[in-house]
Amino acid sequence: MQQHDFRRVDRLRLVAWIFCSTLCLAEGLFAQTGSQAMLGIVGRQPESGPYVATPDGKFLVPYAVTIPGSRASFEMIPVPGGKFWLGSPAAEAGRSDDEGPQVEVEVPPFWIGKTEVTWSEYKVFMSLYDVFKKLQVEGIRKIDEANRVDAITAPTPLYEPSHTFEFGDDPQQPAVTMTQYAAKQYTKWISGMSGYQYRLPSEAEWEFAARAGQATAYSFGESADKLGDYACFAENNSGGPAKVGSKKPNAYGLYDMHGNAWEWTVDAYSAEGYSAVGQGPLTIHQALQWPKAAYPRCVRGGGWQDPADRCRSAARMGSNDEEWKSEDPNIPLSPWWYTTDPARSVGMRLVRSWKPLDQEQIKLFWEIDHSDIDQDVTMRLDEGRGVLGLPVPELADSLQQ
Repeated sequence: MQQHDFRRVDRLRLVAWIFCSTLCLAEGLFAQTGSQAMLGIVGRQPESGPYVATPDGKFLVPYAVTIPGSRASFEMIPVPGGKFWLGSPAAEAGRSDDEGPQVEVEVPPFWIGKTEVTWSEYKVFMSLYDVFKKLQVEGIRKIDEANRVDAITAPTPLYEPSHTFEFGDDPQQPAVTMTQYAAKQYTKWISGMSGYQYRLPSEAEWEFAARAGQATAYSFGESADKLGDYACFAENNSGGPAKVGSKKPNAYGLYDMHGNAWEWTVDAYSAEGYSAVGQGPLTIHQALQWPKAAYPRCVRGGGWQDPADRCRSAARMGSNDEEWKSEDPNIPLSPWWYTTDPARSVGMRLVRSWKPLDQEQIKLFWEIDHSDIDQDVTMRLDEGRGVLGLPVPELADSLQQ
């Protein structure tokens, strides 16, 4: 339906459309009931190809998604559940103090992105700023107190694109420089658009996937001698990140878990590592360190500018908003974008739980969690330099236009 048709539909059809849109949003974002939960799940063991058995007798399989209203797509890979030691042993070469003490964590099966989120995907999200502004002017899907909790903010256009795109914006390069807040909004948006529940990984989930069943420093062994086969890092980059999937995958079929771009987790970063989470064995939720400050937040995996030891499976880095936004000329500083290294090599990767999280749990992965971030976003919205919109499937028509 063309946008101008909304003004010609009769009142009854408009009320019905709003009801259906609201129902789709509620089911897609929070419930995931019925057939919606079946994507990537089969009832019979596949005769070929990778799969992961679940405790209820089902099988998780890889699947691909095309973002509605675009040609951009991504693939999700199933990861088996199991126990592992989060962090690194004291004797590991290149180890930092923030990687311990090691704690045993039990991880249920889940899906994770085959690659980092690319510019092809993230630029669809970036285009929502103009889409939401237009819908706002036309009075379509207005945001009010009743539906505001379901809304997202779209990232503002880059004030100085050269900060972000100096090292390229090829559609298959990893998208970088987004804040954790923006990354979380991306996952909420893609959930609403697709009807399936996506989010950022916890540190435990990310490291479990990166290790691919190994307790060594890298997923392929203890030595960094073969890292160039698996990672784009300081010793072999050509002046920027590689296209995702250019190197070898780990044993789970995941690309660029070492190097290329640091990847957001939902956890807070602490220089004390895991000393506050307990002795274990822990569930992933018990091991998760929810942020209590605006920063630092934890990124994992190493980037294309980093040496080999920073690309180990246990390597961690904490965000620093003051330093990472030091070249941002805006006041207040952007809640969506960073400008300054090392943030220009910070990206993200999607995760989907085997069993959908309930409404209160998934909101923790999506929503603003600190007053400083809320203040920055609110000021931008009040000044008209930000925009709210509902992440519903109907956006596909506007994106295509």
